[in-house]
Amino acid sequence: MTDLTNTAATNVNRKTGAVDFQSDAWQSRLTKRYAAERRFKTYGMLAIAFAGLFIVFLVSDILIKGLPAFREHKLTLPLATTQQLIGTNGKSDRESLMQADWMAPVRESIREQFPEVTSRGQRSKFYNELISLSGGDDLRSKVIADPSLIGKSVKADVLLSDDADLYFKGNITRRLERVANGTATVTGTTGDVVVTATGPEFTADLVRIRAELAHVAKLASLEANRLKAIIPKQPADKQQSFVEQLTRQEQAAADLLARSAVSGGKEIIGTEVPSILIKANGGVIKVMELGDSEVSGTVLSPLKSTESLKAGSWQIVSLLTPEGSRKLSDQQITWLDKMKDLGWVSSGVAWRFFTSGDSREPEQAGILGGLAGSALTMLVTLGLCLPIGVAAAIYLEEFAPKNRFTDLIEVNINNLAAVPSIVFGLLGLAVFISKFDMPRSSALVGGLVLALLVLPTIIIASRAALKAVPPSIREAALGLGASHQQAVFHHVLPLAMPGILTGAIIGMAHALGETAPLLMIGMVAFIMEAPKSLTESATVLPVQIFLWSDLPEAAFQAKTAGAIIVLLCFLFVMNGAAIWLRKKFETRW
Repeated sequence: MTDLTNTAATNVNRKTGAVDFQSDAWQSRLTKRYAAERRFKTYGMLAIAFAGLFIVFLVSDILIKGLPAFREHKLTLPLATTQQLIGTNGKSDRESLMQADWMAPVRESIREQFPEVTSRGQRSKFYNELISLSGGDDLRSKVIADPSLIGKSVKADVLLSDDADLYFKGNITRRLERVANGTATVTGTTGDVVVTATGPEFTADLVRIRAELAHVAKLASLEANRLKAIIPKQPADKQQSFVEQLTRQEQAAADLLARSAVSGGKEIIGTEVPSILIKANGGVIKVMELGDSEVSGTVLSPLKSTESLKAGSWQIVSLLTPEGSRKLSDQQITWLDKMKDLGWVSSGVAWRFFTSGDSREPEQAGILGGLAGSALTMLVTLGLCLPIGVAAAIYLEEFAPKNRFTDLIEVNINNLAAVPSIVFGLLGLAVFISKFDMPRSSALVGGLVLALLVLPTIIIASRAALKAVPPSIREAALGLGASHQQAVFHHVLPLAMPGILTGAIIGMAHALGETAPLLMIGMVAFIMEAPKSLTESATVLPVQIFLWSDLPEAAFQAKTAGAIIVLLCFLFVMNGAAIWLRKKFETRW
């Protein structure tokens, strides 16, 4: 209607006073207006779709990376608990049991099924790198709860290391496994052996290996080109070392390219290409030299016999991530596969992620310390900023005179709401820690800093809620004889309370996600146990996320994303509560 009116006003015939709705010029302008409106709607829809797509991508990425943190793999084993094995010297009191060697039963139980693990190096790679340092904790808890279990066989859970857990989650390497179609013979059960097939059983593997060699040669060539480009920019005293690296890269690229171009023959399987394992007669052979129908290799898990391998009775496994590019060796993966075949491995919800504090070992790390620190910090923040903020809002909106001083206060409150959060951290460091000597890295100081951060937001939201109450409410109360204070506290404030609570919850959600001001006051301590008081050293969930994100272990990346999921859940709940309160108690005037 507005478009027609405005258009008509520009098409009035000044002589006759008639409006021209038929001319081509008028129709052209109207068409352009409608086209502009359609474009505007399209741009708006595209903007919403883009924002929605970005949110979906962000949430999906966090979920994909974080959900594995809520699941863990462990071994379930029968463990002997003899006094001699755990080393308690006949004592069964709590202190002696706490100091006992609970990993000894774990090692003893595993040793029975893996007699080939004999050397010191193998034992280290098995027990220290595949089993968590806290592997005996479940057994210890059971025996301490019931000391009569000493001397008996107890079935307990043994936590795997972070790398072993990641392998079972499929994050260490992808694998291809196929059943061999032909028959073959093997020359031994241990040591170096030769597997000879009746047909070209390994041709596909040979082609894939040589394709991988060509890919590695290309990468080496790219690295050589990069070195060529940066050598002239280096100081004269360092150029020689770069030239040596360039020579090695060029030679490696040439050698790999030559190997990839060979047709037929045999190929050496090194750590730069995918590993190939043969599972036969209850054992595992690692292929070291690969041909079309014959391979040479080393036995990783002893074979039960040298019987001829029948069609369909043996498998060829390819570990697609080269051994030199992953944390676990082929030998360790063989041990893990055998444990899975024995039925030892199980997975379940990682409750320790919620019940444990921080740890240097990823599989033991949890968010309990961050959750407890966040709860104590929010308690201090809410206890300070809610009453002070509401009281300040009531005074400024209902009682304070309108003069330059109160105008200055309002301007400062609005400015403080826009101040970067790190400034409040600097203020807390200078005042609360340096001036008043409050305990550093404590929930008390963190709560005080976040209270200063949230206070302007609560004051502004509370004033807006009070202002939204119709003046007739005040006038009716005053007309019936109530004092100004009674009118405010008995009538206006209860009606404004839903809006005040909404602002307070949103402000607390803002404080819950803050990191920068807490870093400034030192809440980056390594917290293994949850704080029990406001003055103990503590950390909060956002800072815990920040600390984990900087650690190199792959398992900590999943922990980081998992903690982000927990934090987002808290924020969604708090914002949802604010919306629910506004809808439930909202008054239609």
